[in-house]
Amino acid sequence: MTTTWFRTYYEDEDRWLYFETDEEGWAARHIEIGGEDARPRTAACLREVLHLRDHAGPAAMVRYEQRYGILADAPLDGWQDQPGAAEITGEEFERLWAEARRVLGGPG
Repeated sequence: MTTTWFRTYYEDEDRWLYFETDEEGWAARHIEIGGEDARPRTAACLREVLHLRDHAGPAAMVRYEQRYGILADAPLDGWQDQPGAAEITGEEFERLWAEARRVLGGPG
């Protein structure tokens, strides 16, 4: 497998989920945008989560999750069957990532 970028839409919750997957199909980065204001709610990164787990205390992880949300923690197999699923470009994902991180108050 290679890196994949895709989105899904959950109409009942009015939210878009964007994912960057690693070579094994796990979420490497995850963005959630939703609500009437279409505001980013999540912009979490596996590399950052693992770093905090290995080098910081539980309080640092809580602060991270409060700011950036929680990263999807299961393989993303079958994403193509999800509502509104579509592959997107890495460039589109990077643009959305930078905007979500700007809004949530952190580095891109």
